[in-house]
Amino acid sequence: MNRLFGEDGKCFDVAIDHGFFNEVSFLSGIENMKQAIETIVAADPDAIQLSPGQATLLQSIPGKKKPSLVLRTDVANIYGKTLPSHLFSHLIHNPVEQAVSLDAACVVVNLLLLPNQPELYHQCVENVCRLKPECERYGMPLMVEPLVMLPNETHGGYMVDGDLGKIVPLVRQAVELGADIIKADPCDHLEEYHKVVEAASGKPVLPRGGGRAPDETILSRTYELMQQGASGIVYGRNVIQHAHPDRMTRAFMTIVHDGATVVQAMAVLKGE
Repeated sequence: MNRLFGEDGKCFDVAIDHGFFNEVSFLSGIENMKQAIETIVAADPDAIQLSPGQATLLQSIPGKKKPSLVLRTDVANIYGKTLPSHLFSHLIHNPVEQAVSLDAACVVVNLLLLPNQPELYHQCVENVCRLKPECERYGMPLMVEPLVMLPNETHGGYMVDGDLGKIVPLVRQAVELGADIIKADPCDHLEEYHKVVEAASGKPVLPRGGGRAPDETILSRTYELMQQGASGIVYGRNVIQHAHPDRMTRAFMTIVHDGATVVQAMAVLKGE
């Protein structure tokens, strides 16, 4: 955990594991993974989230001063605009051993709640239950991603349900299952996000960024989430799909670690 979080107890994890999910819209900005990872490494976030097949691109960079690795351990097929007839969230084999061999500081796994998909939810619960004792055995922090989704047939692919009444119990369940870190979506009313933090029972909460948003919108959202008690963020597309992913990374870092205002973060983003 000390390799993942700064001395202030905060963390910015840049998610670059999107290619794991067989969804073409996720590949924008990461067509060249080596270049994408090197760009983010130079911007110096706390961590980078990667799949097993791409993690060596980070860990092969010489020297000690580079972001910690967060290893994605499950691959799902829920991200397209049309859901397939069979949904899955499949855990990789020997996930924690793979994480240890890759020198990861943390593993991450989904806890998905989609409307009328109890089998998928059950599989995710089983995945967390399998991971937890392995993580304890190896001393590996477990990040659980409790995600509540809207119906695909009415809202398209992979759209977040920001209903606090659904997010809070799923976050609490993730903690009860053994999560060391919670990666959860923002709720509809950001001023109520402290209730999500409270549901995490002292475990650090890192809100997820979701789809690409306008610069000032995502910076304002981040500032408000930090004011509500979040311990950092896990953002992917709002960094890697940005015209200046390095400057955007630094802008988010100033909010997470320095308490910068939106105006100050925008100045960093503009290179001022």
